[in-house]
Amino acid sequence: MRGDAMEALDVLIGSWQVAMRNAWFLEPPDREDAGSAQIEWLGDAFVIFRWTVPGDTGTPSETAIAMGRSDSNDRYVALYHDERGVSRIFAMTFDGALWTLSREDADMFQRFSAKVSPDRIAAKWEASDDRGETWRKDFDLEFVRIAR
Repeated sequence: MRGDAMEALDVLIGSWQVAMRNAWFLEPPDREDAGSAQIEWLGDAFVIFRWTVPGDTGTPSETAIAMGRSDSNDRYVALYHDERGVSRIFAMTFDGALWTLSREDADMFQRFSAKVSPDRIAAKWEASDDRGETWRKDFDLEFVRIAR
């Protein structure tokens, strides 16, 4: 049985067209990479979010996030993995309109924030190498729904 907090994530479910832009690490600065995303239920307890965009080296950038919830702690959690073999745990919030992921680990702090509407998700990733004193934007992401 899916609880109310997990059911709130149902607005994310579907197929999405992805645009990554304003990435500090890509040239030229106005470059936009198009990709795709799939967000789906895994049973009643997890939402799996996968997205792919072309990479600079010819290898696609592939990211997967498994989202779940700790009822006893009354909070969401997200497990992240990408094509580089990087795995991370993020704290997550979701109120139906604002979705956040954040981590404060020894190697760096990161945060993801997204405004969610039924057919569009406007998001950005940011990072801090000085324990949150200053932040740099890594890139913007826009997800446009193509199917439910």
